[in-house]
Amino acid sequence: MAQLHQRRSQNVSGEFYVDTSCIDCDTCRWVAPTVFNRQDGQSAVYQQPQTEKERLQALEALLSCPTSSIGTLTLTDAIREAQSRFPRPVTHQVFHCGYHSERSYGAASYLILRPDGNVLVDSPRFALPLVRRIERMGGVRYLYLTHRDDVADHQQYRDHFGCDRILHEADLTPDTASVEIKLTGTAEYDLAPDLKIIPVPGHTEGHTVLLYDHPDQRVLFSGDHLALSPYLLHLYAFRRHCWHSWTAQMASVERLKDYDFDWVLPGHGRGFHGDRSTMAQQLDKCLDWMRTVA
Repeated sequence: MAQLHQRRSQNVSGEFYVDTSCIDCDTCRWVAPTVFNRQDGQSAVYQQPQTEKERLQALEALLSCPTSSIGTLTLTDAIREAQSRFPRPVTHQVFHCGYHSERSYGAASYLILRPDGNVLVDSPRFALPLVRRIERMGGVRYLYLTHRDDVADHQQYRDHFGCDRILHEADLTPDTASVEIKLTGTAEYDLAPDLKIIPVPGHTEGHTVLLYDHPDQRVLFSGDHLALSPYLLHLYAFRRHCWHSWTAQMASVERLKDYDFDWVLPGHGRGFHGDRSTMAQQLDKCLDWMRTVA
């Protein structure tokens, strides 16, 4: 829980604040961009909410913060309303779960609603308000893990929902050795007619991405492989956090040019939406940038 006596001096005065336990994960800044920004290496409130929508977004950021570094001066029933909004819709049938985990350094997770069984993409915190909402939405059939870093409370979700966990064998650790479906090699894997897993080694050796093919949209869940840079204003990869091979990661980005998708939803960083022509241009920009920092 955020501590008022640790409130950062960079916050403007008012109801919401960020304390000094912030780990600079960026979550609050994309959940509520009109309220939070980055100042001196951590998040801070640069403008108090002006509308009810902004206030709800700030409360959603509070609930999503992996270190509980966001506080309010007056906790109200609005907290319960914000809890009821997660998982919140991003696209048709795709929902942001909120409740980011410190174990995953604040990575986002998503829920895909499907008649043949819902898919949880990477693991959020095992928070009871979220778990109860997911129960009402049909539970979890698969818990797809993009890579070794963003597994958080995967075991609790497995125990509660009986879901099959999916992870590439190259990214297994003692904590994930018991996952039910272990991917191998570099060939794409068709989990279902609307779900394709594509190996993209680079950030880690066993990193994969998930392509969800729905008639209304094609969504790429990119984990730590790709995200929108708020500074470069195009898709990019995390050069300082490439744990396996930058050369392999460039080849993996190149590989994605063979697929059509109009959404990129990452674990870390900002999502991106564009038509398929725009997405192709974004991948080219990403590759051009990656070569400059190789």
